[in-house]
Amino acid sequence: MTDRIDLNCDLGEELDAWEPGVDGVDTQLLALMTSANVACGFHAGDARTMAAVCRVAAARGVAVGAHVSYLDRAGFGRRFVDVPPDVLRAQVRKQVETLQAIASAEGTRVAYVKPHGALYNAVVHHEGHAGAVVRAVGELPVLGLPRSAVLAAATAAGLRAVTEAFADRGYRADGTLVPRAEPGALVADAGEVAARVVRLAGEGVIRSVDGTDVAVEAESVCVHSDTVGAVQLAAAVRAALLASGVSVRSFV
Repeated sequence: MTDRIDLNCDLGEELDAWEPGVDGVDTQLLALMTSANVACGFHAGDARTMAAVCRVAAARGVAVGAHVSYLDRAGFGRRFVDVPPDVLRAQVRKQVETLQAIASAEGTRVAYVKPHGALYNAVVHHEGHAGAVVRAVGELPVLGLPRSAVLAAATAAGLRAVTEAFADRGYRADGTLVPRAEPGALVADAGEVAARVVRLAGEGVIRSVDGTDVAVEAESVCVHSDTVGAVQLAAAVRAALLASGVSVRSFV
């Protein structure tokens, strides 16, 4: 059983969520999260949204991570792009450096890197792209799926590899995520989501879509901001973890 877990969320993906005077989902989630994966412009977001998320995260003591993606704004970064590894390395590095500059100006820093969408799924097995991501991040920790190629590459490079689980995503029996287009990809019931995260923390397992238990080690748990009822899901998860004696703290 773990006595400490991080809650992370993908933020800065909706441009209009940060209009002046708007207390949107992202702002509400930042009151519940301990780490914020900030979109760096390649799949969503821009300099204004990056600054806004960093500003609120800094004020609330939330760690900031670079949520890096393939260059695919039209597809929201959810399409695999067969880009050469050296090009991907440069693209990931550009995203990290852009957010680093903005975070510094807002009184915080980039503390880790997490791939987004299709890149996240690709670097589970794609060693070329996994290596490109790791070579682009400098000395920053990398957040990813347990037993993935990208975390193996991070460890080999002497970087901190941080394992992650998903509160609101379905799992296959092999520990990979159910593709979004398939049945069972999303889990949207707050009670179910909270219970599976508490069980993950206590037993190290998640029930897969075929009914078997999958061993999942995780220092951090993600709740997606675009899942229906994301704020309610995150609040339920946080409350359930605290009630079960698990401290909710950033991994950095």
